[in-house]
This record gives sequence, structure tokens and C-alpha cells, in this order.
Amino acid sequence: MIPIYDQKSRGKLVVLASALLIAVATVLYTNILVSRLAEREQQQIDLYAKALRFIINMEVEDANTTFVFDEIIQLNKTIPLLLVNNDGDVVDYKFVDVPKGLNDEQRQVFLKKQVLEMKEKHPPIVIELGAGLRNYLYYKNSALLDRLQTYPLVQLAVVSCLAVIAYFSFSSSRRAEQNRVWVGLAKETAHQLGTPLSSLVGWQAYLRESERFKDEPIVEELGKDIRRLEIITERFSNIGSVPVLKDENILMVTQNAIAYLQSRVSRKVTFTITTSLPTDIPAQVNVPLFDWVVENICKNAVDAMDGRGSIHIHLRRPVRSKNQIAIDITDTGKGIPKHKMASVFLPGYTTKKRGWGLGLALAKRIIENYHKGKLFVKWSEVGKGTTFRIVLNG
Repeated sequence: MIPIYDQKSRGKLVVLASALLIAVATVLYTNILVSRLAEREQQQIDLYAKALRFIINMEVEDANTTFVFDEIIQLNKTIPLLLVNNDGDVVDYKFVDVPKGLNDEQRQVFLKKQVLEMKEKHPPIVIELGAGLRNYLYYKNSALLDRLQTYPLVQLAVVSCLAVIAYFSFSSSRRAEQNRVWVGLAKETAHQLGTPLSSLVGWQAYLRESERFKDEPIVEELGKDIRRLEIITERFSNIGSVPVLKDENILMVTQNAIAYLQSRVSRKVTFTITTSLPTDIPAQVNVPLFDWVVENICKNAVDAMDGRGSIHIHLRRPVRSKNQIAIDITDTGKGIPKHKMASVFLPGYTTKKRGWGLGLALAKRIIENYHKGKLFVKWSEVGKGTTFRIVLNG
């Protein structure tokens, strides 16, 4: 049977795929803009170097010199520049943030550090002055280009945050919907059980008063089953509300749950209970709900063994935990393949021809949501058996 709720739901995949598509598209587009702006700045620097070479080599100032100076040299207002002579001294700079209060020597030291930084970014442009003299034009990206180069990282962070928010919002909405389904199903089940249960109570009272069934053990057994049905009805009716947890003798609670179950399954199934803990150790549980969990796990084990085998329950302290109690339930059944271990707790998962596949899913919900514990497959091997572990708070 296909699980009702698949962990890898299509909705989550759509959210993640959409976020990835948006991130890739925005990053690619931003990179295109960055590359074009970088090309434009490179062209602007090349033109600036040519204009500077033209002005330096002009012997007489004329209208062309003024035009080049005003329209090219003065036009650059964003790209940091340093003009260095043959001796390595900075003779001019533009749009470099030089700290105030420096003398000429300190300013030269600061500017030479800037030269080294610019040299790592771009090779200098050589400006020939004649007679073996030359200047070197160093430059680096404008502040705008630097910000645009880091902008894709900001975009990725924003899109990732939005994707995570959408993912968890979707998961929260999905869990809320599942909870409404669980609660609605449980309430309706409790309601449907109420009528036949009332009838059974009446029939038991009639049989007790009948001379024909006086001292018949079947009447008392019927009474036990009626009380059990009343507990089950109460369980279903309480789904959706916060259960009351109390310190209970966990060994005794487990023994009582097994005692009831043992008389109602095949006699070819043997139950044993052992403990590595003190016999009076308490655990925080809601007894009716915890009984339900043990019953569901054991009934699945009986089915896995085809009504023949053994079920061993052992209580112990989990490794590295002094405040928790572990209940290991081991059967000698068919075992669970490794690729299906993660699916056994999904609503709708079942290997039986008849069944809703809700037992283990409900058990996990009771332990983890209501008892704040854990329920998982500790060990399983095909053909040898399975161990389920329940972890409770002591």
C-alpha cells in the first residue's frame, strides 16, 4: 500500500525547485550585469589612459586638450586611480580614500600600499612619456562594481532564507492538516464505538442476572473486554488534547499491557519481560496511551511471525543517558529490509493484505508528540527479527 503522506512530498520538491530556479536565474542575470559593467569600466580606464597620454605629450595646450580633459579625464568619478612614476612614487590619485591629517611622507606610504592592492586586481597600464620615461596607471574596481560582485551571495542568502521559511511553513501546514485528520478520525471512531459499547454493557448486566449464565467465566471475560473497549474509546476521544503524564512504575505498566495482550493472541507466541533497572523505577507516561503503543508494536510483531515465535521486552538505560528509560521490544519475525525501515512509521504503510497501516504511525505520534520521547527501529534483519525501541523520560 502506498503511504498516505510521503515524506518526499511533491509540494516540498516544488518549493525547493522553485527556490533553486529563482536563485540560479538571479545569479546568472546579476553575473551578466557585473561582467558588462566590468567591461565598461575597463574601456573607460583604457580611454582614460589614452587621454592622459595625449595630454601629457601635448606640447601646447589647445581646444583639443581642453576637450579631452573635460570630457574624458574629468568624466571618471567612480574608479579609484593611482598614477606612479618610474621611481615608484605616486604622482597623482583620484577617488582613493586617503585618511585626513597625513603628511606627505605618510600619504606616500598609504598610497604605495594601495598600489600593491591595485596591482593584485589589475595589471597597470603603461603611459610612455618619451626619452625612456614612463608612468604607470593603477586602478581597481569601483565601489558599485564591488558591491554588485558580492550581490549574488546576498541574493542566494535571501532566496535560501525564503525557501527555508516556505519549506517549514509548508511542513507546518501539512502537519497541522495531518493532525486534523488524526483528531477527526479518532473522535469519529470514539463516537461510533459508543453505541455498541453501551449495548454490550447492557448485555453483560443481563447475562449476570440470568440463571443460565450464573458463575460462567465467559461473563467476566466479556466484562474485561468491555472495560478494554471503554479504555480504547477514551483513548480515541482524548486524541487531540494534551494527555496527563504521571510517574508510573514502568515495569508494572509494561507487564500489565503484555498480560492483557498475551491472553488474546496465539498461544504459540511466547512473551518474556526482563529489566536491567530497579523494579520500582518510574517513568513519565500516560498509561492508556502507552498501553496502546505496546499493543500496536506487539500486534505487528505477532503478524510478522505469522502467529508463531517469541517476543522479548527488555527495560534498560540508554547509552549516555541517565534520565531516560529504553524499552526494547524484540520479535523473531520476518524482519524489515533496510530500504523500508524509514517507511514503517508512515501512515498507510502496511505489508498486510488488510489493514490501514496506522498502528506504528499512531504509536510514534503518541511517544514523540505526547510523551516527548522516541520510537524507532533499533535493529532488524530479514529472516531473523526486529527490535523496536521506545525511549521515555524518567
